[in-house]
Amino acid sequence: MRRVAVVVFPGSNCDADTLHAARAAGCEAYFVWHRERDLRQADVAVLPGGFSYGDYLRSGAIARFSPVMAAVAEHARAGGQVLGICNGFQILCEAGLLPGALMRNAGLRFLSRPVWVRVEASDTPFTCLYERGEVLELPIAHGDGRYAADPQAAADLEARGQVVWRYVRDNPNGSTNDIAGICNAGRNVVGIMPHPERRIAPVLGGQDGARLFLSMEAGHATQHAVGVRAVGDRHPGV
Repeated sequence: MRRVAVVVFPGSNCDADTLHAARAAGCEAYFVWHRERDLRQADVAVLPGGFSYGDYLRSGAIARFSPVMAAVAEHARAGGQVLGICNGFQILCEAGLLPGALMRNAGLRFLSRPVWVRVEASDTPFTCLYERGEVLELPIAHGDGRYAADPQAAADLEARGQVVWRYVRDNPNGSTNDIAGICNAGRNVVGIMPHPERRIAPVLGGQDGARLFLSMEAGHATQHAVGVRAVGDRHPGV
C-alpha cells in the first residue's frame, strides 16, 4: 500500500477531496501540515488545489517558502513521486520543481467548468493506467491557470515528451501550446491544472480522474505494459 502525504497549506480547499480520492484508490493517505518538515515516509507527496495564502503576490509564491517544501524538494530529488493539482501545480512551478509559470487566465476571469484534456504521456507514475491519446473530461476552477513558458522552454518540453496533458476542443485559459499539465525531466514530478479528484465516481459525473490515483497506487508505469487497468469513462480522441 502506497503512503500518500497530502500537504495542507493555509487556504487549501481541495485537500479533503484529494485525501478521499487517494484512499478510494487503495492508498494509505494522510494530511501533512505546511509547517511540518517531515513527509513521514511518504511514497507520494500531493500538493492539492485551493488558494494557498489567499493567492497573495502570485499563486503559490508564498507557499513555496513553507517549511514542508524543503521536504517535498528533497523527496523529489531522491526520485520520490510528487503531484501538484491546480494550486499545487502553481506551487511546484514557483518552487522550481517544474519549469514555467502559471499566469492570469487570458480572459482575466475565474473559470469553473468542465474541460477536455488529452493524455500526451502515459509513462509517468500518475498516468500509467491511461492510454496515450485518450481524452478525458475533468473540471477546472482557477483564475491563474494559463501555463506560460518562453519559446525555447516550450520547445524543450515538447521535444522531451514532458507535456502530460493538453487541452482539446478549446483552450480555456490561453496556455502555451494548450498545455494542461507537465512533468519534470525525471518524470517523477507532475503538475496538472484540472481537478482529477473531482471526477472519480459516477455521482461526481464520471470517473475520468480515478485512474490518476489508481496509477499512483500501482506505483510504477510498468504495470501499464502488462495490462493492469482500472474501469473509468473512455472518450474518443479529438
